Amino acid sequence: MSDHPQISVIIPLFNEEENLEVLINALIKVLQLMNQSCEIIMVDDGSRDHSFEVVKQLAEQDKRVRGFSLSRNFGHQVALLAGLQQARGNIIITMDADLQHPPEIIPQLIEAFQKGYEIVNTRRIDGKETGQFKKFTSKQFYRLINHIAEVNIPEGSSDFRLMSRKALDAFLQFGERDRFTRGLVSWMGFPQTIVDYECPPRFAGKSKYTLRRMLHFAADGITAFSARPLRIASYTGLVVFFIGLVYAVYAIVKHFNGQTIPGWTSLLVTVLLVGGIQLLSLGIIGEYLARIFHESKSRPLYFIKDQVN
Repeated sequence: MSDHPQISVIIPLFNEEENLEVLINALIKVLQLMNQSCEIIMVDDGSRDHSFEVVKQLAEQDKRVRGFSLSRNFGHQVALLAGLQQARGNIIITMDADLQHPPEIIPQLIEAFQKGYEIVNTRRIDGKETGQFKKFTSKQFYRLINHIAEVNIPEGSSDFRLMSRKALDAFLQFGERDRFTRGLVSWMGFPQTIVDYECPPRFAGKSKYTLRRMLHFAADGITAFSARPLRIASYTGLVVFFIGLVYAVYAIVKHFNGQTIPGWTSLLVTVLLVGGIQLLSLGIIGEYLARIFHESKSRPLYFIKDQVN
């Protein structure tokens, strides 16, 4: 294999042992048709199954396959970065290991690159098997982040994309620790385009994006690219303060007119409303403080436990 392959394919994975052989066979079939030198970099993000053993077997069969095993589960975005830092190609393609990013789309990405685009993003078209809840929450997330953030991320975006070496070198200059790759790529600029693809069902296994992970992912995306939630919390507090001030004047006037009516409903509603807004504001501030805390520690983003090829 050449020291400098033309194409590098980055595949972060976590507990995907049942998918890997099928994925690699499909991927190599597509890459061979393109008649360009390539490498396939598989980054095992601390899998608890036999994923990396499968990667080793695949690497023994084909020297174009390179494997890296992280010391524990650091998260999809960090595993993706680890693979990007190892890439040697002039064209870099990132995709998931669950076969929901079809290798057959790669020639379309290359074709767009040859037209002069430095970054070729993809947009997922969900099939019937995608639940309505996931479709709804995904749509609302992109609507929200595009409304409040400094970047524009098309609805249905994924981490299935092509980047030129120039764009990758620029991307690797980011030093953030809580990473939201889709936002960073959009923020970078460079000539970009979008290729649509139909999302097939998973070949095997279960999705790793639980509701908790999706909420964490959404929080990273919003807090990484917008300070508007802090302003919203401030404005809300200001509005509630003036409402409370008006209500206080009203209560004092009623008291001196002898029209005070005993009751706890209005008091309870006021306390719950103000208390809820305070807790929400503290939570938003806490998210930003947590990001500052993580950045200030400057710990390594990951450790490589084992590697092959």
